[in-house]
Amino acid sequence: MKVAIIEDETAAAHNLTAILKKIRPEVEIVTIIDTVVDTIDFFRTKPELDLVFMDIHLADGSSFRIFDHTEVTTPIIFTTAYDEYALEAFKVNSIDYLLKPINEEGVRRAIEKWQRLTSSERSDYATRISNVAQRQKSEQQTFLVHYRDKIIPLHAKDVAFFHTFEERVTAYCLNGEKYPIDLTLEALQSKLPDEDFFRANRQFIISRKAVKDISVWFGSRLSASLTIETPERIVIPKARVHDFKNWLQG
Repeated sequence: MKVAIIEDETAAAHNLTAILKKIRPEVEIVTIIDTVVDTIDFFRTKPELDLVFMDIHLADGSSFRIFDHTEVTTPIIFTTAYDEYALEAFKVNSIDYLLKPINEEGVRRAIEKWQRLTSSERSDYATRISNVAQRQKSEQQTFLVHYRDKIIPLHAKDVAFFHTFEERVTAYCLNGEKYPIDLTLEALQSKLPDEDFFRANRQFIISRKAVKDISVWFGSRLSASLTIETPERIVIPKARVHDFKNWLQG
């Protein structure tokens, strides 16, 4: 059984590898990849695989982006640390997922379910995965935020950027208002449309309409200035500069 592991947490990848080797000694771990970009390149080579374990949230963004850029025909078992929005969709579409921390029983059950698929079901698997990915990546127009004694509908089109500090996420609006958001940046990234919002770094998700200008920063990085004041400088890492420029060009 040939398996690929798409996971950006080293400890989680090692744990899954150990579990697979224990319950399936014959398993061959073909590759372990930790980014969306490298995963896209890998699948473009049309690798011969039986099964893929894929984390929903990778170092450079949502793994759902992978399906926009390359065809994945291998059955996928998703892994996630977030027991939230995506999971119901996975259940409805009979797509397996493992909730972190991953254990031996969960992996064994997921593999057994995969093995029970008929050949026609396996051929249809990629289509179902793609459909789920597209639904999860569709625009979420409104977030309900708790502010003081009210619940306020916050429209994504009104947000200039999302910022995280000390594990708290805040939405800063184009009109200067700001609201606490009860979601991680990783969860937000999967919900927001890629064409309108960009994960600049670990602290920021920025809106295209809020970008004022960019400048060259130290170490081949970029610094983005927005139309409203930000709590800290927005630095685009060198590894993300190419993607950022492409995003700005639309």
